[in-house]
Amino acid sequence: MVKMIAPFQIFKVTPEKVREISESANQPHRHDYEELLVGIEGTLEHFIDFSTSKMDAPFVSFVTKGKVHQVTPRMKDGKCDIWVIRFRSEFIPGTIFQLYACFHDNANLSLPSERCFKRFVTLCELMYDEAQQPAPDYAILRHLLSALFTMFESERRKLPGNDNALQSTQNTTFVNFLKILEENFHRSLSVEFYAEKLFMSSRNLNLICQNILQQSVSEIIETRKLIEAKNLLSATDLSVAEIGFELGYNEKSYFSNVFKKKSGLTPTEFRREMRKIVS
Repeated sequence: MVKMIAPFQIFKVTPEKVREISESANQPHRHDYEELLVGIEGTLEHFIDFSTSKMDAPFVSFVTKGKVHQVTPRMKDGKCDIWVIRFRSEFIPGTIFQLYACFHDNANLSLPSERCFKRFVTLCELMYDEAQQPAPDYAILRHLLSALFTMFESERRKLPGNDNALQSTQNTTFVNFLKILEENFHRSLSVEFYAEKLFMSSRNLNLICQNILQQSVSEIIETRKLIEAKNLLSATDLSVAEIGFELGYNEKSYFSNVFKKKSGLTPTEFRREMRKIVS
């Protein structure tokens, strides 16, 4: 598992980086952050979901945390220009599960080189410029990244054949589950609550979530709570007990134990580390 400490990183894959990657032991791997690739020039070979696809720029590829994948950038006509954006799930907590819903069954999107794609590049350049500042403003980076994903989703809906992209019963159910989760994750609710909302059994909902995200319903609910907890610890002065209560945990000790089990740090330790990074 490749780990990242900073909440946000952005850099470019250039011809020099392509040569560096080609000479390294580039193996399939997982990472504990989300990764977005915006290809301006060049070619990308992407192994994900146990199959390999090849795309020429312009393209967008989004890799959710924990997925096994391997990226091999290549030059085309002697050129390669790919933005790589890495960020922790809690960096844009209100958006991340929408991304899981949009990209879980199609990590790679080829896009026309038109005005909208050029705006994607402009947003990447703005994020890079802010990230290079001595004290980058993470609020600005967060808003720019959210805007980028909003534009991606708008363009994705326009692509030919997209009307049929989520026609399978499992995909539709999964997307609907994430929508209901986004409205209710603050509450202490059982798996049965979500299953009943979707008019199905808990067993079948668990099978769908395992097939698509390799997590049980309970694990996905806890993951969403953890993302929000990290966001509140980083961005507010609420006490640990207040944050736990906000997320449906009635006992501070239970919330702290769950948080440490999932993240490896207590809530207080996590807050301290994030404030060191931001400062």
